[in-house]
Amino acid sequence: MADLIFRRIALGSDHAGYELKESIKHLLLRHKISILDCGTNGPSSVDYPDYVVKVVERLHRGDADGGILVCGTGIGVSIVANKFPGIRAALCLDEYMVRMARLHNNANVLALGSRLRKEWDIELLDRIVRTWLTTGFEGGRHERRLRKILNIEKNVLDMMKIGV
Repeated sequence: MADLIFRRIALGSDHAGYELKESIKHLLLRHKISILDCGTNGPSSVDYPDYVVKVVERLHRGDADGGILVCGTGIGVSIVANKFPGIRAALCLDEYMVRMARLHNNANVLALGSRLRKEWDIELLDRIVRTWLTTGFEGGRHERRLRKILNIEKNVLDMMKIGV
């Protein structure tokens, strides 16, 4: 496999994403990636924000280089993850979206929806995961856009501090 960008992945899901998370875990292990499994650990109903917070905490502490989150559609986990400063979660359906999320947006969290395909083809899933693990940030003109995102995050945090 090409050079790895992410070597330690924080992995989380709700009950709808549990089976897909487990498949991803096996793929990551096959590629010798260190996994921090933040749950859930079964198909019983749970609330996805709780597992997003666990993954984001691992990223903010530096325990993981990147995160992968799974729920039924990927929408909920991506919304929650993007509430946190420094997190750029991208909901991706295919290799092209993953590549662009990494190259142009330097996304550090991959969101997937377990119910977006009737059945996830393990080969497609493996290509998506490999693309996520090996695609670097292109930089260049995209740096300016990322700086703007960081400034927006800072301004929002500053506004919250002063109660605006």
